[in-house]
Amino acid sequence: MDTDARSGSRVRLAILDDHELLLDSLSSWIATRAPDFDLVLTAPTWFELVQSDQFPTDLVLLDFQLQEPVSIEARVRTCRAAGAKVIVLTSLDTVEARDRAFDAGASAFLSKAMPLGEVMETARRVMGMESTGEPVRDWRPLPKGAQHPARPKLSTSEREALALYASGYSMAEVASQMNVQYETAKTYLRRVREKYSRAGRPASTKADLIRRAAEDGHLQ
Repeated sequence: MDTDARSGSRVRLAILDDHELLLDSLSSWIATRAPDFDLVLTAPTWFELVQSDQFPTDLVLLDFQLQEPVSIEARVRTCRAAGAKVIVLTSLDTVEARDRAFDAGASAFLSKAMPLGEVMETARRVMGMESTGEPVRDWRPLPKGAQHPARPKLSTSEREALALYASGYSMAEVASQMNVQYETAKTYLRRVREKYSRAGRPASTKADLIRRAAEDGHLQ
């Protein structure tokens, strides 16, 4: 389901938000200023999103604070299982909220106060697309001296372990998927963390690893 940036095809986009005015403004902005995205679905409720014939899309912009009894974890994991990447938009920017979204498999966690141009630049990065050249602000400041972050060179096994772990698999499941011992899988991820640390891009937590995987195009 992931879009191949080299094909030049437009990214099929869905937006889930229960504020109709915000949905309208997002739709209008994307239609006129983001021609590389095809907004095929907008929904004010979770069930309208997943029951639409247009679902799944390549990417979903997902409101964190829906007035529905469906957790953010369930929403993100459902989208990911269907093949869609997820960017969570929120007015509640807390460490707990971020960790919940990233642990469930979100590719990015962005404030609704962020200019939409920067949101869409993040969307392009998540989807492995070319930048339009507009200013970009990351969802978390880079370490000092890393404004142009180095991309560490990972082995094939390290990349596979990172992609699986960042996509929501447990350590035991990563080992099983790779057909290696549990300790071997742990070693792959320890090396990944060490390489990102040496590159000035710490990845000590799972949320950090997910961010790095999204930034460098390793998410499955």
